[in-house]
Amino acid sequence: MSGIKKIFKELKNFPTAIVGLVIITILIIVAILTVIFIPYSEAKRQWRGDEAAVYLNPMNARPAWTNILRKDKWPESFNVVFSESDDVTYTVLPREEDDSEFKVVTEMSYSFEYDYGAFPQEILLYFEADYINSKPFIEIRVLTPEGRDIRIIRKGVAHTETYRFNQDLKLEQKLGEKSALIGLFSTIDPKDSDVPEVAKGTYTITVTSQTFEEGSNVDLEMVLHGLVFGATGTDHRRRDLTVALLWGVPIALLFGLVAAVGVSVLSMLIAAVSVWYGGWVDTLIQRITEVNMLLPFLSILVMIGTFYSKSIWTMLGAVILLSIFSAAIKTYRATFMQLRNAPYIEAAITYGASDWRIITKYLIPRIIPLLIPALVLAIPGFVFLEASLNVLGLGDPVLPTWGKVISDAYYQSALYNGQYYWIIQPAIMLIITGLAFAMVGFALDRLFNPRLREQ
Repeated sequence: MSGIKKIFKELKNFPTAIVGLVIITILIIVAILTVIFIPYSEAKRQWRGDEAAVYLNPMNARPAWTNILRKDKWPESFNVVFSESDDVTYTVLPREEDDSEFKVVTEMSYSFEYDYGAFPQEILLYFEADYINSKPFIEIRVLTPEGRDIRIIRKGVAHTETYRFNQDLKLEQKLGEKSALIGLFSTIDPKDSDVPEVAKGTYTITVTSQTFEEGSNVDLEMVLHGLVFGATGTDHRRRDLTVALLWGVPIALLFGLVAAVGVSVLSMLIAAVSVWYGGWVDTLIQRITEVNMLLPFLSILVMIGTFYSKSIWTMLGAVILLSIFSAAIKTYRATFMQLRNAPYIEAAITYGASDWRIITKYLIPRIIPLLIPALVLAIPGFVFLEASLNVLGLGDPVLPTWGKVISDAYYQSALYNGQYYWIIQPAIMLIITGLAFAMVGFALDRLFNPRLREQ
């Protein structure tokens, strides 16, 4: 503990290291809170694009904060469940003389302000009808700010049914526009007759339902999909990118930390064994290291991901295994060679210390100061490697990660379509993470390396 306190005390002389430690601390806190408040099962459900999880999300929506940069705001998404909203007006219409005994006519009306400078992406109506034999009959009308009373549909509804405005070709033909929503939300007299303009103001949607059985009823949820959504936007499958950006933190830290610690510790241990036992053991380890350094690292990972498994644990194990016998063994070996004949090693041999005790108690602790900076500096490389594997399509398909977001953005031509947020946000997270560990690692290297300390 005193050694750790001394290290932190020395790091105070390096402002960049303090900034890096603050960033790393924030990332660790975010990772812990993410795992607690967005459990893995929920994150996996949302990332798979389960309709029940993403139906409220628009497709390819920009982050909501981008509206700050626009003069004419883009529409934001909202939903209203008619049976649960206090803003919905219910009216039971009087019975007519020729109505049957059980016929009940109910009118549900909802008004909302639309003051945006762009047309909505989509409007969906989710119906739930309760009946035994006779389907309820509904009629939907929309009253625009300019006084147009437009009948949308008249039809019977099943127990569960979804109506999409933009998929109604009859409504599209009726409104005379390429899109039903453009025809519905456009003004009658645009300034430029060739370019439709949004009619801003109050829109009222009225749903008149007729039920023909005792106890029968119709409930409705309306979802308006805008062009902006949430803090980070959505992708082509309506998935909220916030889930991937948050869950990318614990996955990146876990992959980078485990890989860096595993590779650094095992490489150091193998180098110590190689130097201490010497002979054929040293020769074998050095030949394995030299052969491994010639192997195409990334190509082997591609083969493993393609023909065996893309599981993050499989890829992590393969990365550690392929990285153990690296150039680091040569570096550690050169250091251990200097320590092998040190007086305190000879003293340990004299009083009968075992080979394993000498390796773990006398050799390895002497180069821990060299290990710590190398370990911290190795973490960003493994974080970027995990992201690269996802970009290449070799990442775990069920995990929401930064690399997976970038991969999806690339294959959906996000940059070509002007959806810069889709790539920039995970890229910034990768840069911040790598920069934080690099700043701390360089400071530790300067702290523990006598040559750099003197400069």
